[in-house]
Amino acid sequence: MSSFKSLNLFGSGPHRFAQGRLGALAIPSYILGGSGSGSTLLGPIELDVVVTGRLVAVSEPALWNLRNAIAAQCQHPSSPGTLVDSRGHSWSNMTFILFEEAPRTDRGRAFSMAYRALFRRLL
Repeated sequence: MSSFKSLNLFGSGPHRFAQGRLGALAIPSYILGGSGSGSTLLGPIELDVVVTGRLVAVSEPALWNLRNAIAAQCQHPSSPGTLVDSRGHSWSNMTFILFEEAPRTDRGRAFSMAYRALFRRLL
């Protein structure tokens, strides 16, 4: 089961995790006042983890309850927590940065909504 701060926010429907790029932030040296070519390393890139999926519920009010539970964790100021994917891999000290909902709710035998959630390990 996936979770954030031990809360099952995304388990109502299919979802997947994608880890962002790793490495160092490099900028051209001339931006810092240098005169030639080359780059300057400023430090590590903050780690991003993106969760994409669908919230699925038996009714529209139940779907709103799922959405509101996620929105409650994406408040300012945000406190970091541990993000765990469905395979048990975990990322510590992650901050919930952004929650994007699809522009529509799909209605059928179940009610569902696509989403994208962004978590970042702030430096």
